[in-house]
Amino acid sequence: RMLTRTPSVVAQVFLLLSIVLVIAIAVIQINQQQILSPGLKYGIVLDAGSSRTTVYVYQWPAEKENDTGVVSQTFKCNVQGPGISSYESNPGALAKPFDDCLNEVKERIPVHLHKNTSVYLGATAGMRLLRLQNETAANEVLTSIQNYFRAQPFEFRGAQIITGPEEGVYGWITANYLMGNFLERNLWRTWVRPYRKETMGALDLGGASTQISFIPEDSQENFNSTLQVKLYGYNYNVYTHSFQCYGRDEAEKRLLALLLQKSNTSSSVDNPCYPQNYNTALTMKHFSGSLCTQSLRPANYYPNQLVNFHGTGDPGLCQEMVSLLFNFTACRDREDCPFNGIHQPKVKGNFVAFSGFYYTINALNLSGHFSLADFNSSMWFFCSQSWAQLQFMLPKFEEIYARSYCFSANFIYYLLVHGYTFDAETWPQIHFQKEVGNSSIAWSLGYMLSLTNMIPAEGKLIQLPLKPSLFAGLLVFLTAMALLCLLFLVYLCIVSHNRKNISRVEHVFIPE
Repeated sequence: RMLTRTPSVVAQVFLLLSIVLVIAIAVIQINQQQILSPGLKYGIVLDAGSSRTTVYVYQWPAEKENDTGVVSQTFKCNVQGPGISSYESNPGALAKPFDDCLNEVKERIPVHLHKNTSVYLGATAGMRLLRLQNETAANEVLTSIQNYFRAQPFEFRGAQIITGPEEGVYGWITANYLMGNFLERNLWRTWVRPYRKETMGALDLGGASTQISFIPEDSQENFNSTLQVKLYGYNYNVYTHSFQCYGRDEAEKRLLALLLQKSNTSSSVDNPCYPQNYNTALTMKHFSGSLCTQSLRPANYYPNQLVNFHGTGDPGLCQEMVSLLFNFTACRDREDCPFNGIHQPKVKGNFVAFSGFYYTINALNLSGHFSLADFNSSMWFFCSQSWAQLQFMLPKFEEIYARSYCFSANFIYYLLVHGYTFDAETWPQIHFQKEVGNSSIAWSLGYMLSLTNMIPAEGKLIQLPLKPSLFAGLLVFLTAMALLCLLFLVYLCIVSHNRKNISRVEHVFIPE
């Protein structure tokens, strides 16, 4: 009897153990599965502006939110030398300056991902002007860039000249994306659309054009300047306008051409926007050679003739001259039409002003947001300084920028107040900002975000604690063991039952 009981206990223990192990392994396998991200994806955008080219490297997790990548900037590099439109007469010389930045980019992106990393080049107003002036030269510049990138290890997706409205909308997307107006993480660490969060307007000041973009009170009213943008599964109707020739550099060329036109002599011209006692000699081509100054070009135009400009540092007169750069009569008192005959809805909500806006405000020793009165007094004070005093006032002193900050400040005042109709009440809603976190506010990130809508997301890879083959093997083994134990116990029960019956029969037949 003892012999029968021992195998029975052993079988029961094994049966229990098998059942417990099957349940435990199944629970661990289901609960402990690790979701591995398929890693990072990279994208490279070259912002080919009128004064310089900037290379941005972006990365995002390969699984995405509602078709749009959650993108962050990991690297930024300024290409040495001027903007690509300056190479119109020698497109072959374009490639060399790109090398330094591209070599750094290659080190930042893992080698095995190079061939899957897309490169996009977007050229802005400088190239838009060149194309209007000389389409063949513009095409040669783009071809030279394409040839250069085809020899790189990345996947080149083309060099294109983007339109003014595209530049405006991409800048708007960047600003709102970085401010967290499209996505935020909830308590469960998943990305959701922020509840009732307003978007911000975007103000961008480049070298050759300036853009304003925002969602107006009634986005349906003016259909033709409103673009529809779809991001993270939602649609936005954005009003945007780009003013060609109203970039900082082109506007200043127009001022210089205007001063020359109004001057009695072409050898020495007073410039009320240059600091007192500052003198410089510029070729006529420098300011009159541009498409933006064509109407102001003198009859006796000699491209290489030098013109001496003498700074008088007169803030009042500077403001008066800057006002002449805007055509305020084209609107003929029509509402929602501030200048140049362009329709614009009333500005609404908060705005972020970046690029040239930020650098000028920074030179005036202002930051963030402030009153219009503070801006005016800082501008007046700055414009009254002599050239010698300026060298002690600026955090970073570079002649080409230092001489022009007074002009830039007056130009920004006219553009924002008389152009876009910001007033003392709405001015503090403008935030002058260069970046958010480590990401620059520039149209390139918005461009990348829009383009990631077309980059397919990769699914998440599920990593289990046990390899599927091992998991299946263990399950089969333990289930078989449990069944064998069960069968053995059933067998023992039958044997035990039969033995009891035999002993009962034997007991009945024992003679007394």
